[in-house]
Amino acid sequence: MRTAEKTLLRKRSSEELSALLERETEQALRMDDRDEAIMRLERLADLCAQVPGPRMTDALIAILNDPEPRVRVAAGEALRDLGFERYAEVARGIERALEADAREPRGDDATLRGGLAMCELPWVLAEIAEPSALPLIRRFLGHPDPDVAAAAIEALAQLQDPEAVTDLKGLTNDSREVTLEDFEDEEKTTIGELARDALAMLGLEPR
Repeated sequence: MRTAEKTLLRKRSSEELSALLERETEQALRMDDRDEAIMRLERLADLCAQVPGPRMTDALIAILNDPEPRVRVAAGEALRDLGFERYAEVARGIERALEADAREPRGDDATLRGGLAMCELPWVLAEIAEPSALPLIRRFLGHPDPDVAAAAIEALAQLQDPEAVTDLKGLTNDSREVTLEDFEDEEKTTIGELARDALAMLGLEPR
């Protein structure tokens, strides 16, 4: 498999590889055979990270939206590693994802959901921890899906940037409920409680 991968990456141009991997990603995401799809998407996440260009960042974010946790881990790690090397590509890809998500119709039911990738991207930004991570994570705080806002709050707590204090204080009275998952356990809390916990981690509020 390693030999085949080296041959693939060596014998094709970046444009050809981008088109090929983009097409394979779209097909894998639509596959009915989930076992096959998971296997392909995990490999595609690794391959997409090795090819420069905006199309591969978009493909990784699409993979990050898959319901299988293993696939999301692979895509998230690939985006993080890519961000360490070519942060501007990842930042612009996340901006495109936010803009595309904002164009999605909103409603009072499941259409409010922002998608799994929207919950994962704040963590990717926090792990890369570039100076422009905070402005990007701020955009997730205002997402209508409380799960996305919760992910952004937790990412800010991890980022430990003092400039996030004003953003967090503005959410301390938000009563929207969210469910946090920790392995097999689930815990109900609110956006406001998460914001207060994040402030406590910054040493500004009592737990």
